Amino acid sequence: MADRAYIATRKGLFELACRNGEWQLDDRKSFYGDPVSMVLHDARDGATYACLNLGHFGAKMHRRDAGSQEWQEIAVPAYPAKPAESSDKIDWTLKQIWSLEAGGPDQPGVLWAGTLPGGLFRSSDRGESWQLVASLWNVPERTQWFGGGYDVPGIHSICVDPRDSKSVLVGVSCGGAWLTRDGGASWQLRTKGMAARYMPPDMQDVGAVQDPHRIVRCAAEPDVLWCQHHNGIWQSRNNAETWEEVTAPLSSFGFAVAVHPRDGRTAWFVPAVADQQRVPLEAALAVNRTADGGASFSTLRGGLPQEHCYDLVYRHGLAVADDGKTLLMASTTGGCWLSTNSGEHWQTISTTLPPVYAVRFA
Repeated sequence: MADRAYIATRKGLFELACRNGEWQLDDRKSFYGDPVSMVLHDARDGATYACLNLGHFGAKMHRRDAGSQEWQEIAVPAYPAKPAESSDKIDWTLKQIWSLEAGGPDQPGVLWAGTLPGGLFRSSDRGESWQLVASLWNVPERTQWFGGGYDVPGIHSICVDPRDSKSVLVGVSCGGAWLTRDGGASWQLRTKGMAARYMPPDMQDVGAVQDPHRIVRCAAEPDVLWCQHHNGIWQSRNNAETWEEVTAPLSSFGFAVAVHPRDGRTAWFVPAVADQQRVPLEAALAVNRTADGGASFSTLRGGLPQEHCYDLVYRHGLAVADDGKTLLMASTTGGCWLSTNSGEHWQTISTTLPPVYAVRFA
């Protein structure tokens, strides 16, 4: 069972600790006052990584090694100079590190980073250096990508296949889902079945304009993937070869999704009204959970605010621990809740945190 979790916020990195069965905010805080866009605890060696977005001073990245209390600054992904003859309208400059994941257990030191403006980077030395995955950056379809929530495209989801570390699926807003089976040498667009209903009718099934808000993979059933899309919820049972739409109660719009680590049929979502109204339905926070692959859902409200609640949960604002029962959820308005029984009831951790960008269990 996890006994520590991280909360990346607009004003620092906060930590949660479980002591004697009780979860509480720890006194330890890092990067106090600075925006932390992503955090990762690497179970392979115990290191923790924090990505900062310091505006005028740019994106920064730090690592805290296992057993240490000190953070050390490490390299950040860097784009090559744009060729003078390029017609690309995107500025080839790092705006933000939006996602960060560890490579497979057979790849010590390997990290993957997804960025704005849509580049995927790989490190083989624990973030001491980074290389742009040029094969994805150079796919012809990238000319169709566009910003979803930001002015430029961004990679927010990186799903490494536990059976094969060379097999990685990434999600792009707005640019679809892409799969490599050879460690990034080549890529396939994997969006068959998705529908971008914000596009004209003749373009709604175009893969490179899909906006998957978040994609997660079931660790024990790696062929099972769940996607919270801009236009609904989709599930794949064949490693993104095809996707099937699922209808949830209240609303199928949202940003966050988490999947049970051992049961691909069980997943959690946080519904919001719609793109134009990014608040909970009737100002009451709820979590939708399916335990049968989307055939039915339970709407869970126990312990969550049911009046005057306008919290939105971002893409990385919902996480499930390795036990499959402990969930952590946090919002744009500083609410943070934890459940130890699969979402049946939620404990309020705080209602006054800074806006939360990401939560992760250690």
